[in-house]
Amino acid sequence: FLTVFAFAILSTIFSIIGPKIMGKAVTKIGEGFGAKMMALKLHQPIPAMDFKYIGQIVLILIGLYLISAAFSYLQQYIMAGVAQKTVYNMRKEVDEKLSLLPLKFFDSRTHGEILSRVTNDFDNISTTLQQSLTQLITSIVTIIGVIVMMLSISPLLTLIVILTLPLYIVVTMNIAKRSQKH
Repeated sequence: FLTVFAFAILSTIFSIIGPKIMGKAVTKIGEGFGAKMMALKLHQPIPAMDFKYIGQIVLILIGLYLISAAFSYLQQYIMAGVAQKTVYNMRKEVDEKLSLLPLKFFDSRTHGEILSRVTNDFDNISTTLQQSLTQLITSIVTIIGVIVMMLSISPLLTLIVILTLPLYIVVTMNIAKRSQKH
C-alpha cells in the first residue's frame, strides 16, 4: 500500500507540473507573436520565433507525461496484485469457515444464494481495492497539488477561485434540483 501510495503521488505530481511548464511554451509563443506584430506595425524586420526553446519545452513535457504514465501503470499493476492476493486469502478463509458450518446451515439456504453472496462480496472488495482506493488517493493528491500549483502561479486568482467555490456549488445544486424534474 505504501508503494502504491507513493506511485500515486508521483504520478499525480508529474501530471500536475505539466501545465505549468506548458505555460512557459505558451508564453514564449505569445511573446513571439507579439514581437512579430510590433515589427509589422513599426515596419521593422520580423523576428524569428524561438522554436528551439519551444521544442525543449515539448520534450520536457513528453518526458513528464511518460514518467507520470509509468508511475500510474506501476501503481495500478501493484494494486491489482495486492487486491487479488487479498481476495484470494479471504476466499480461502471463507472456504475454511464454510466447511466448519453445520449441515443445517446449508439445508436452510440454496446453494446459489450462498455462492452469489460470497462471489458478489468478493467482487466488490476487489473492485474497491483496485479502483476506488487508488482513485481516492489520486484525487486527494490532485486537489492538493492543483491548489499548490495555482498558488505558485497566482495567489490572488487562487483566492478568488476558492472564495467563489461555494457560489458554484449553490448554483449547481439549484440547477440540478430543477433539471432533475425534467
